[in-house]
Amino acid sequence: MSLKLSFLGAGAILGESVGPLDAAKQKKIWALAALASAWDVVDEVVPGMNNLMVVLKQGVREPAKVQAQLGREWDRVESSDLQGRVHDIPVVYGGEGGPDLEEVARLAGLSAREVVMLYGEPEYVVYALGAHAGFGYLGGLDRRLATPRLDKPRLSVPAGSVAIGGVQAGVIALTGPSGWRLIGKTDQRFFDPQANPPALLSPGDIVRFRCERVLEC
Repeated sequence: MSLKLSFLGAGAILGESVGPLDAAKQKKIWALAALASAWDVVDEVVPGMNNLMVVLKQGVREPAKVQAQLGREWDRVESSDLQGRVHDIPVVYGGEGGPDLEEVARLAGLSAREVVMLYGEPEYVVYALGAHAGFGYLGGLDRRLATPRLDKPRLSVPAGSVAIGGVQAGVIALTGPSGWRLIGKTDQRFFDPQANPPALLSPGDIVRFRCERVLEC
C-alpha cells in the first residue's frame, strides 16, 4: 500500500495512494492527516478521496524533508477509525428527481427496483468532503452499479439529488452543474450556512439510504 508524493508548487505536497479506492487506504489517509497536522512546519492538511494535501507554512526551507517524512510515516502509521455519526436518509427514487434510474438499470443489466435495492443495502462511509460545500464522497457502492458520468453534464442539478458517479455514491448538497447520474431525491438538507457546523456530513460518518417509494421514470 504505497503513497505517491509530489509537490504542488513550492508550498504544498500531495500524497496519493496507489491503486483503486478502498476503505483501508482511506483510514490510513485519515491517520496520516491527523499526524501531519500537528507538525510545526505544516499550516493545513486536507484529506481527500484516498489522497491528502499538506500545505506548508511560509518560510519552510527544506520541503523535501517534509515529503520524505510523510513517506516514512505512511509506511508505519496505523489505520484510523473515525467515530462518526449515522445518517438515515429517506429517498424517493425515479420520477423527475431520478431521471437516470432507468438508464443506470439498463447499463447494469438490472431492473430499476434491483438498482434501488442494491443502492440501499450498504452502510456508506463518508471518505471526504469536496467538490462543493457539504458534498460527501461515499465509499461502499455495489460494483454492479458503477456507472460512467454523463458525457455532457447538466448545468443545474437540484440540491438533494441522490446520485452515482463512477464507482461512488453521493448526494448533491447545493444546486449546481453535475455530470453524476441522478437516481432519486431526498428532502434532507446537506448544507446550511446558518447551522453549526454548516455541513451535515463529516469524514467517518455513516450514511444509510432508506427507500420511501419508487416512481415511474
